[in-house]
Amino acid sequence: MDNPERARILQGMTQASDILIVGGGLNGPALALALAQTGHSVTVIDALAEKVRKDAAFDGRAYALALASQRLLDAIGIWDRVAQHAQPMLEIKVTDGHAGTGPSPFFMHFDHAEIEEGPMGYMVEDRHLRRAFLDAMAEEPRITQVSGKSVVSQQADTANVTVTLDDGTTLGGSLLVGCDGRRSGTASRAGIKRTGWDYGQTALVCAIEHELPHNGIAHQFFMPPGPLAILPLTGNRSSIVWSERADTAQHINALPEDDYVQVLRPRFGDFLGEISLAGDRFTYPLNLTIANSFISDRMALVGDAAHGMHPIAGQGLNAGLRDVGALAEVLTLAGRRGEDIGSLMVLERYQEWRRFDTASLAMATDVFNKLFSNDNPLLRLGRDIGMGVVGALPGLRRGFVREAAGLTGDLPRLLQGRPI
Repeated sequence: MDNPERARILQGMTQASDILIVGGGLNGPALALALAQTGHSVTVIDALAEKVRKDAAFDGRAYALALASQRLLDAIGIWDRVAQHAQPMLEIKVTDGHAGTGPSPFFMHFDHAEIEEGPMGYMVEDRHLRRAFLDAMAEEPRITQVSGKSVVSQQADTANVTVTLDDGTTLGGSLLVGCDGRRSGTASRAGIKRTGWDYGQTALVCAIEHELPHNGIAHQFFMPPGPLAILPLTGNRSSIVWSERADTAQHINALPEDDYVQVLRPRFGDFLGEISLAGDRFTYPLNLTIANSFISDRMALVGDAAHGMHPIAGQGLNAGLRDVGALAEVLTLAGRRGEDIGSLMVLERYQEWRRFDTASLAMATDVFNKLFSNDNPLLRLGRDIGMGVVGALPGLRRGFVREAAGLTGDLPRLLQGRPI
């Protein structure tokens, strides 16, 4: 930003912004809004056409937003657009057992009443979030959206970064941010390698309608093949994230709708009465993948582009929004000091802030999945006793509730509900 050569260099480009963001899913638009509201010009590039992203019907996909993430969405002007579609999560029940035999008598029960801040989080459908982000970006004059175009190359030098799109357009700025998922082209083009492994599990994702009200309670049922999460949506509906061994999941997902429900039923139980599918069904393979670096020359990675983890704790989007809050804060404060926001000196502050936290979370989800996704009698005994102990100690329970609400650790200002 303080480089006198930058204006001359950018003159030959089709378009210039302070920051270029690749990926228009959720993290990219959240970062764009956070930065635009602190005075930066931003271009968001997404390969999908805007109509496809905005006009999606209900397809069963939803996100568990921790309370801290809700605060960020409120701070950047998104929450008022989706609040009417949000289902508060008031309790979480964690159990262990086998399909069809019921849960273990040892369990963990977390209640939002044990903290003062309010619900631990909210469930919001993907379609509502995407539409809200697109509308908010369209109303922000500092944000330029480029839809239906892919980045085919990128190049950084001492003064700026440029990207070339598949139609030959060249865009330039001070910084490039990759919000383009676990197979991030931004990371690959920067030569960043990844560390991780496959779990041999596949997540089956859908939404169901049920006869009885869920009362805002989220359930996590651990079975030997993998966990089943039952997450409350508005009305008598719940989102299902159901992990099975990869070959089993492929077979289940290919079943007709009625047969699919019959396979789900013994795992789900009858505590919500009759169930039926609502919306489409999805599958995605489960793996752990962490970028060996979150930054490079005039480039930073956010969300799954930096760290993809097991959905066992529902922290994927929440971790990405912590990245958003941290990067927006680092860049904004650096800009106010007159620093070059694309310099490695500035970007290293972001990496230092987020790398340990995300690595710790990824390892915790990895260990938790391996501990619970098996039928070893000794491990089962140990984890059942552990859940019983946690459930019996108010101090431990409160700590878990605060963790689930995203209120622990070194929180960026936006996740505290404070402006940058």
